[in-house]
Amino acid sequence: MTEAVISQQDVAAVGAESFDVLAGAAEEEIAFAEETPVSNGQIGLGALLGTVTMLFAGFTSAYLVRRASLDWQPIYSPPILWFNTVALVVSSVTLEVSKSWYRLGAIAKAKVWLLATGLLGLLFLAGQGFAWRELAAHGIYLPTSPHSSFFYMLTGVHGLHLLGGIAALAYAAKQVWRTRPGGGVLPLCAVYWHFLTGIWLFLYFLLFVWR
Repeated sequence: MTEAVISQQDVAAVGAESFDVLAGAAEEEIAFAEETPVSNGQIGLGALLGTVTMLFAGFTSAYLVRRASLDWQPIYSPPILWFNTVALVVSSVTLEVSKSWYRLGAIAKAKVWLLATGLLGLLFLAGQGFAWRELAAHGIYLPTSPHSSFFYMLTGVHGLHLLGGIAALAYAAKQVWRTRPGGGVLPLCAVYWHFLTGIWLFLYFLLFVWR
């Protein structure tokens, strides 16, 4: 009988100790989460970036396999692509300037630079359209060759994502007036925009620099 009582007391002690350990671990996790919060927007953006990365990784793999074929013929590179590249890189810089002013509470200046970013993005898309027209003027269309097919497809998919980025910037411009400095969706838009800039630099190198 005594052994049974002792056994029950031991079990109760172990159970209480385990509960204390679990409770302490839970408190530590809650404290860590409070120190390093992850918003739903950040989770969604991470998922989006992962999806887009896998998409372009698949395109790149297909491109490299097709490029190794004996019938591969490089196409003409429209000079305006250099201008487009510079415009997109500069837009990333202006977006960082906007974000810096936003953190400092200079809302009016932040919006001016944000507007400049959006205009540069539209300029990039217009330039891509001119590049397509220039290729068409040289008789180079989507089905002309494997290289032209990849060019039209990759630039088209990238352009659609950038158009989405411009829409996100327009939404961020609204939020700039309503949220306190340092908050809002502008930082998330900046990450997505810089990501698309990096994707374009990679595509340009893949399509025309690396021969």
